[in-house]
Amino acid sequence: MNINKLKVALVHDFLNQYGGAERVLSVLHEIFPEAPIYTMLYDPKKMRGKFKSADIRPSFLQKFPKFLKKRHKYMLPFMPTAPETFNLRDFDLVISSSSAFAKGIIVKPKTIHICYCHSPMRYAWDWNEKYLSEQGLGSGRKIFARLLLNYVRTWDKAAADRPDFFIANSLSTATRIKKYYRRESVVVYPPVEIGSVEVGPQSQEESGSTSTRDFFLVVSRLSPYKKVEVAIEAMNKLDLPLVVIGEGEAKYVKYLKSIAGPKTKFLGWKSDENVKKYFSSCRSFLFPGEDDFGIAPVEAMSFGKPVIALRRGGATETIVEGETGEFFDEPMIEVLADAVRRFQENEKKYNPAKIKAQAEKFSKEKFVENIKRAIVKMIDQSNSEK
Repeated sequence: MNINKLKVALVHDFLNQYGGAERVLSVLHEIFPEAPIYTMLYDPKKMRGKFKSADIRPSFLQKFPKFLKKRHKYMLPFMPTAPETFNLRDFDLVISSSSAFAKGIIVKPKTIHICYCHSPMRYAWDWNEKYLSEQGLGSGRKIFARLLLNYVRTWDKAAADRPDFFIANSLSTATRIKKYYRRESVVVYPPVEIGSVEVGPQSQEESGSTSTRDFFLVVSRLSPYKKVEVAIEAMNKLDLPLVVIGEGEAKYVKYLKSIAGPKTKFLGWKSDENVKKYFSSCRSFLFPGEDDFGIAPVEAMSFGKPVIALRRGGATETIVEGETGEFFDEPMIEVLADAVRRFQENEKKYNPAKIKAQAEKFSKEKFVENIKRAIVKMIDQSNSEK
């Protein structure tokens, strides 16, 4: 099967922030450079040049007023409809990259639909109550929000029946796909750029007033579920320097800065090349939240850096305890602080070459090889069933 001869389309939830899911989409587009990318919303400014040569086809939501597009929760009632309006009738293969709505596309019977699932929709399923509490809603608005999320959850379960095949980004995600969607999936880990830069940050002001190789690092989208506040408070408690790279929700960023101690530096967004410099120069990488895979910890390991991570989600599949990092069991300040202390006691035992070798198991090259193999196998299976 020569998949390059197929007419392919890619569908992605949103192109208005660049994170792990968008890195996966970028590599999929390298595999299928002629494939148009259908998406709910597209913000070229936020993409900072990513996908600039791609044929981007946003949904009708793109025409909504700017203030609404900045507040996704107000557009939620319209989101299930958006992917269903994409015209995909001319394609042989459609690959949806989804943690929300993209999998809900409707294709012709002859078209094969493969969903690369980053996560079942968390705020509709296992993080439903947590999401509602984070919104700070009054009792009346919370009742309405519950009704809306019940509708979204019902739609999401129906939409999960539409792909012909699921590919999960981790065993953790595959387990949740089975639980909530009652669907089987094949695991193909996301692509990670393996580090090669060996220089450090250019400015002591940015990395902390102490040695430029004495800081701990967080690289993350700054959203409440990432639990960056736990890392900040733990570093405050230990009086250790911390560098935080990333951007996110303004309210949450303001809160993080309000609790940060004098040794915590916020650098905002940094280019991939600049982020690599901080990976190569940090003492250890902190990963305080639960993620379905977690590309950033593996990127840190690719520079030979140990990771201190919450023992949940994809981190349990990528980090080898005592060899490539330390785990902690609850996203609590003292628990993370204890893990940092353990790391300090064992720091000299870590072998950078061994840590990097573990990261190389999740390289971009391995992703391309494995995703192509999975796609060919699924197409062959679909053809044999017809």
